[in-house]
Amino acid sequence: MRDTASPPVFRARGVTRVYRTGKVAVWALRGVDLALNEGEMVVLLGASGSGKSTLVNILGGLDLPTEGQVFFRDRELTRYSDRELTLFRRDHVGFVFQFYNLVPSLTARENVALVTEIARNPMRPEEALERVGLGARMDHFPAELSGGEQQRVAIARAIAKRPDVLLCDEPTGALDSATGVQVLAALNEVNRDLGTATVLITHNATIQQIAHRVVVLADGKVTRDEANATRLSPEEVSW
Repeated sequence: MRDTASPPVFRARGVTRVYRTGKVAVWALRGVDLALNEGEMVVLLGASGSGKSTLVNILGGLDLPTEGQVFFRDRELTRYSDRELTLFRRDHVGFVFQFYNLVPSLTARENVALVTEIARNPMRPEEALERVGLGARMDHFPAELSGGEQQRVAIARAIAKRPDVLLCDEPTGALDSATGVQVLAALNEVNRDLGTATVLITHNATIQQIAHRVVVLADGKVTRDEANATRLSPEEVSW
């Protein structure tokens, strides 16, 4: 359940990211302020190049801002060493990307076990796969699974370590509408049942209807940040 009275899971203050190639500077983010609350599902909307992935990479400790601060609860990530960021990602963050990054020679169960073997307090791989509706497919190899099933294995792998936050970058980008709805339903159930704060990047404006809150980026800036008055279930969404 969402708890907006608790301190935010993430706080970004004045986050700027500039990439330089020789004398050319590319401004990916321009002074972004953002908070993510306990149990909240936030959809990040914006066109390609708006800064969505850069922001999520910084929140997840995969990148550092050029300027600004990022806090995870009461800890300032922007002061962390490389080793501290590695431990932060391992212990607190689950990542889901557009491409599934499964090991082809391992079954679904074994792909999830890659995470549970190093996590501090993991759920069993079987439990994680059952949570995303793959209890009957856990001994199948990726080549024997559909695209939507492979993405759900990736979600199971991400949630198996019981992360505080789930960061999803275009998780339905390579899927058709019907299959994408199944993936969104799995993410929605994880958010609802486990209370995992979730950030979902998409360029598909229709998906914003499933979120508690919608944040729109354009040219590296937040142009809209507002709660949804009414949420739809993933099954009510089509595109």
